[in-house]
Amino acid sequence: MKSKSLFFAIVLGMAGTLAQPGQARDLLIGSTSSASSHYGYFVAATRVINENAEGVSATVVETGATVDNLRRLSRQQIDLGLVTTNIGYQAFNGLNDFEGRPVPTKLLWVYTVAPQNVVMRADAGVARLEDLDGVRLNPGIRGSATEATSEAVFAALGIAPEFVSGSTADVVASVKDNRIAGYVKSGVGDKLDGSSLDIGTFTEIAVLDLSDAQIATLRETMPDVGIVSVPAGAGPDIGAYDTWAFAVAVAARTDLDEETAYRITKAINENLAPQAAAFGALDGQNIAEMTMQQGTFPLHPGALRYYRELGLDVPSRLIAE
Repeated sequence: MKSKSLFFAIVLGMAGTLAQPGQARDLLIGSTSSASSHYGYFVAATRVINENAEGVSATVVETGATVDNLRRLSRQQIDLGLVTTNIGYQAFNGLNDFEGRPVPTKLLWVYTVAPQNVVMRADAGVARLEDLDGVRLNPGIRGSATEATSEAVFAALGIAPEFVSGSTADVVASVKDNRIAGYVKSGVGDKLDGSSLDIGTFTEIAVLDLSDAQIATLRETMPDVGIVSVPAGAGPDIGAYDTWAFAVAVAARTDLDEETAYRITKAINENLAPQAAAFGALDGQNIAEMTMQQGTFPLHPGALRYYRELGLDVPSRLIAE
């Protein structure tokens, strides 16, 4: 009986992998914490795929975001997943934490640029990034690109907070209860993430600003990270500030067949309204243009085929050798 059960488990587990081009696919899409506004985007994007990509049935799953998704993609536990362009680039090329073990993924689309906001309790006595030495700070949810990038940024700047790990829900509660002074959280366009606004409802918050010298240091030492200027109004009583940023994208396993990748990419690009309704930063944006501008590693052949059909001049960095 055990051997028979094991046999059926293996068959079911291989079902998605063995699907042929054009055949119906049951796909798992790794997202992020359900407390994040990005999770809401993936719920909407998954619905768009199911309603518009013929022969594809997708399910969104909550994960620990980029780094966790890359691990799951490498283990064939998910088929698509949220990745940030900087960590996605490192994983594809086997750099930094992925040295000697590159993750075989290909880009499908980019949907937003994410400023990395250092959100603090206003009463924490921290006015500048350099004041964070020894201060209890969450660098991003466990396993996320925000966490990995924040730790690298602080190391490059010579700043040593006392990092506290946790999920978004745990961290938000800890900031509210004054158990930690603040956290680093991806913004939504030029607005703070919903979890940051939640904290600010009853706790006065501030967002820390990069100095000119810190910007120069990051541009010299971390070329895979961008610098953005966020205008005043990211949250109630939040002034303008500069911070580091990366784009947020969706990548697929390289063994996803070309036709399925094509249909998914086409559905996402041609049905923007439901996605923008769930993720306001997408309103008025062009996913194809963002992908051409912000993508950092090669497109999946199915996605490349779609963007070429649009007549786009695809940058060489997005075409596999």
